[in-house]
Amino acid sequence: MSGLVRRVVSGGPWAESFGYSRAVELPNGLVLVSGCTSVIDGAVVDGGPYDQAVNAFNVALGALKELGLSSEHVVRTRMYLTHARDVDEVGRAHKDLFGTVRPAASMLIVSGFVDPRLVVEVEVEAYRPAGEEGGRA
Repeated sequence: MSGLVRRVVSGGPWAESFGYSRAVELPNGLVLVSGCTSVIDGAVVDGGPYDQAVNAFNVALGALKELGLSSEHVVRTRMYLTHARDVDEVGRAHKDLFGTVRPAASMLIVSGFVDPRLVVEVEVEAYRPAGEEGGRA
């Protein structure tokens, strides 16, 4: 496995047309997960900021699972919100999913997303230690 970059393709509505992978695992064990939203099977999943954040993080965690990783491997998260009023709800979702892991985290307010029904987008970075199952040599 040494020297290989592994990629997870999501099949999401923009992955093919924009040319990106859902996740990329580098030979050094770093795993980068692209921005994830509350879009499942090509459709926006209705819900408030908490629900959208949970759905988005679960999309990211699903990509990690395809690489044999879990939330325990997450070392950094980024949360992008369209409204400051949603900080507490998105923060609560983050704590519910990562409260025991406690990754480095950022939360930023942005002007909008590709679909105006979306109120949150997340990014996740994970790390696979050397020698761990499914990891690098």
